[in-house]
Amino acid sequence: MSEEEETLEERKAKILIKLRGYKTIKREKVKNVVSYLVESPSEKRKILIWCVPDETIGIQAVSRMAKTMKEAEIEYGILIASGRYTNAAKQTAKKKHIELLPKTFPVFDIFEHVLVPKHEILTPEEREKVLAQYRVKPYQLPQIKASDPAVKAIGAKPGDIIRIIRRSPTAGEHIAYRYVVE
Repeated sequence: MSEEEETLEERKAKILIKLRGYKTIKREKVKNVVSYLVESPSEKRKILIWCVPDETIGIQAVSRMAKTMKEAEIEYGILIASGRYTNAAKQTAKKKHIELLPKTFPVFDIFEHVLVPKHEILTPEEREKVLAQYRVKPYQLPQIKASDPAVKAIGAKPGDIIRIIRRSPTAGEHIAYRYVVE
């Protein structure tokens, strides 16, 4: 494999950066780990993305990333690997504010497919407006799992409300709201 060839993890990282609207500040490769420093325009925070080719990700890799984040004063990170994550790594990642992207995350933009509708995370103002309009509590809305590929792609977390905009031949556009659960 040449230096110019990008790995599967790097392609996933580029798709993720595009889907979530992040702005790439820096890209660097140290040993076999490719890291991206990106900025979230909506939340005004820096995020570290690591692409690791290892087959099994354990506490050691997560702790190494957490240490790098602490040194760079970055609060949130995303770890992309081609293998599986150990249970201990998953628990540590949750405590250290590191999102673990599963190997099943698609290598293409799922929203370009004709059958996948547009998904958006509601802002706090929009959230309150929708809840007041429908006179419901968030848990009374239809639910969507945090493990759903579209939810993972846009970066929604449990507790968020998502707007799904579908094209309809009769109504033109149909808007549905979903409450993200674990």
